[in-house]
Amino acid sequence: MNPILDKYTSKQDFSSYEDFMSNYRVNVPDDFNFGYDVIDKWAEIMPEKTAILWVNDKGEEHHITYRAFKNITDQCASFFQEIGIEKGDRVMLILKRRQEWWFSMVALHKIGAVAIPATHMLTEKDIMYRCHMAGISGIVSCGDPLVLGHVQKARRFSPMLRHCISIGPIVPNGFYDFWRGLHEAPPFVRPKRNKVTDNFLLYFTSGTTGEPKMVMHDYSYPLAHIITAKCWHNLRDDSLHLTLADTGWGKAAWGKFYGQMLVGTTVFVYDFEGRFLPKVLLRTLQDYRITSFCAPPTIYRFLIREDIESYDLSSLKWCTTAGEALNPSVFDEFKSKTGITIYEAYGQTETTMVVGSYPWIKPHPGSMGKPNPQYDIDVVDENGNHVGPMEHGELVIRVDKGKPLGLFKSYYRNDEMTEKRITEGMYHTGDVVYYDHEGYMWFVSRIDDVIKTSGYRVGPFEVESALMTHPSVAECAITAAPDEIRGQIVKATVVLTEEYREKASDALVLELQEHVKKETAPYKYPRIIEFVDELPKTISGKIKRVEIRNKEN
Repeated sequence: MNPILDKYTSKQDFSSYEDFMSNYRVNVPDDFNFGYDVIDKWAEIMPEKTAILWVNDKGEEHHITYRAFKNITDQCASFFQEIGIEKGDRVMLILKRRQEWWFSMVALHKIGAVAIPATHMLTEKDIMYRCHMAGISGIVSCGDPLVLGHVQKARRFSPMLRHCISIGPIVPNGFYDFWRGLHEAPPFVRPKRNKVTDNFLLYFTSGTTGEPKMVMHDYSYPLAHIITAKCWHNLRDDSLHLTLADTGWGKAAWGKFYGQMLVGTTVFVYDFEGRFLPKVLLRTLQDYRITSFCAPPTIYRFLIREDIESYDLSSLKWCTTAGEALNPSVFDEFKSKTGITIYEAYGQTETTMVVGSYPWIKPHPGSMGKPNPQYDIDVVDENGNHVGPMEHGELVIRVDKGKPLGLFKSYYRNDEMTEKRITEGMYHTGDVVYYDHEGYMWFVSRIDDVIKTSGYRVGPFEVESALMTHPSVAECAITAAPDEIRGQIVKATVVLTEEYREKASDALVLELQEHVKKETAPYKYPRIIEFVDELPKTISGKIKRVEIRNKEN
């Protein structure tokens, strides 16, 4: 048994989904701190166990044991305290997949500061916006000259930004040297324990409309990810798990950190620069004998285009996906080529996993799975009334009996937005879904993306799924275009695969339209198809459908 999970969960292993729903409980202490109660505790129980296996594209490899992890994070916490970072301070981490991200995150948790993971793709303007909105007092940056340059420029216009730290090898004037600071830090003295309701982790959402919002979580957040690792990733203490995600996104917290370390799994980190190469990923999965893998659907689309059967993936037992809806065609092709089922899940920056596919249920291609027992979820119409099976409605989380474990505290410094999303006893996800007669949930679209054409409602995902089964389509986005007769009509914006790039024509448009009519209800076919080189996306890779729609208005 797992002594950490024994302390925080009522039961670890389940015989069925019904058993899971009825008996899963989490004990949340009033002063829980992930740094002390998980990392330091594992360092006592199994000090030589590898917590992180970090490798990069230069051939470097580090096995970081829990003993070393505990000691380094103590040094890091002491260093942060020495330069003036205190409980409650907001500190942004721009560290790519460097091992220093894990060290800094745990150190900030130990001293009670608020960690703000951020992507290295932020510009000077993006950094200034975040500094002003969140009152950021410190930034820990990778040694990339471009990133450091953006931080330096933003610093001149960010008076609250007092502590800039570089992990090297470049350390500009006015920056602290991370590793020198750790080596010179005095022994760490633990500060007063935090309350579990204290501010802990802040993410700037990469919404498809408007400026990013600040999502604040409290110290209970890691415990909500036990389900993520144990019951969705299906991890054990002897697993080697790889989630492919930059540390700037919430997916890193989901798949490279909290839940995995609560379970005692070794987290595998592949740190690389430049363009993602599917062949390199497949070779990494093969050579390091990865047992569990998680990535967004886009990555699986790349993998199935490779000669995947030529790689020895016999160690790989479990694959998962989240971040966007998984097209059934990708699910089927990956299964046929590898024999491995992909288990899907759904959640938001504001939540942990809300709906998922677990070991005790059979995944249905295209379905998000079934509800997580931590959340009291419902599907409601525009008046807040429950809708029946196969009816479209908004997915909500009921909070009338209290905030569930995993749901965010608030939109930081934005009470108006918080009250708009959490109202009448419900947190509104803004996502349209439906559930079938077996209780499986299916994503339809964001509320603003639903297309109303000639009295019919069309969800973009179902049309996109149909288009993606055609060999010419690499990516696509379905949006509404205005029409005098029908009100709106369905439009497809399509990126063609390499072999079809030179074949864009009216004939291909007709072929794709007929293909959609055969794959789904004929009224859903796109009456307009536009071929483009790339789709507009947010900094986190989400398609900006609103930008495509605006071109039509």
